[in-house]
Amino acid sequence: MPPTYSATGPQRRIFVPRPAGSLAPAPPQQPDPPIYRELMRTWADRGRTLPGRHDPEWIRLAAPTVKHGQFSVPRDLLGDGR
Repeated sequence: MPPTYSATGPQRRIFVPRPAGSLAPAPPQQPDPPIYRELMRTWADRGRTLPGRHDPEWIRLAAPTVKHGQFSVPRDLLGDGR
């Protein structure tokens, strides 16, 4: 009878890379349907934010409003550590 082995302890997975030539090419990206292209055009004409595009107004609104040195730590005048 052949010896049997039990699988105890953590199992390790070994990554074996494939050569680049053996991978299937990615499918071509399909263009957006006409209804979405028209919606994006309408939003752009009205100055609205578009998905995947840089939005300077959002950058301005999300920027921190507190400048370095604007606030300071109050000095402990009583000497009691508060």
